[in-house]
Amino acid sequence: MELGSKIKQLRLRADLTQEELADRCELTKGYISQLENDNTSPSIATLEDIVKALGITLADLFSETEEPNVIFKAEDCNEKDYDGYSTTWLVSNSTINEMEPILTVIQPNQSTDEDLPHEGEEFGYVLEGKIIVVIGKKSYKCAKGDSFYFKAEKTHYLKNNGNKEAKVLWVSSPPNF
Repeated sequence: MELGSKIKQLRLRADLTQEELADRCELTKGYISQLENDNTSPSIATLEDIVKALGITLADLFSETEEPNVIFKAEDCNEKDYDGYSTTWLVSNSTINEMEPILTVIQPNQSTDEDLPHEGEEFGYVLEGKIIVVIGKKSYKCAKGDSFYFKAEKTHYLKNNGNKEAKVLWVSSPPNF
């Protein structure tokens, strides 16, 4: 573990400048800079002052557990093309979460594959175009700006009967992969 970069990360998370952290620990800004760049090694007493100023413990400082990812970049998304539509998984670790958000793009006069009944609920928001939400034997029309929400206890899928592409933000809870 690079102690200096961890201290810098924690300092930034606490929204402190190097000077503010130095003042709280009775150190110099230059010393904090050297520490964060791993150019010097602090004493245990100095580390205790630093973690106290950051509002954490020594155990927190040396913990190897990483914070869960909060931001997911476009380049990290996984996209898969199907016959007539595509799905982009917007959160790379959604299988371990309680929700699975996806972006579904349905080509004109196409539909998604049927999703068999399963536990959980489905939510969708139409970003572009018009779709038909089919749940069991019932169909519901949705246009841009409309949303849908239902229990996933019946076979369901989305249809685009229009002549323009439709985009839907679709969230399944729990993930249905």
